[in-house]
Amino acid sequence: MEENIKQEFENFLRSKKISPKLLKEAEKDLFEEWLILFSAVSSKSFVMQKLFLINNIRRKYHLDKENNTTSNEA
Repeated sequence: MEENIKQEFENFLRSKKISPKLLKEAEKDLFEEWLILFSAVSSKSFVMQKLFLINNIRRKYHLDKENNTTSNEA
């Protein structure tokens, strides 16, 4: 998969307040599945298909948790 698609997907997750790092570490299969779908459809279509799942994933892997984990490790 192209690196720019992966970067775009990670930026999309951040825009939804989801930590791509935490999601990939905890649920690699889901991350890969969503990445494949994201590369095949528009971001709006992706959101329409995954809206309720995005909300649940945001609660589990919120971007703030990544920042807290990073600062605790320093």
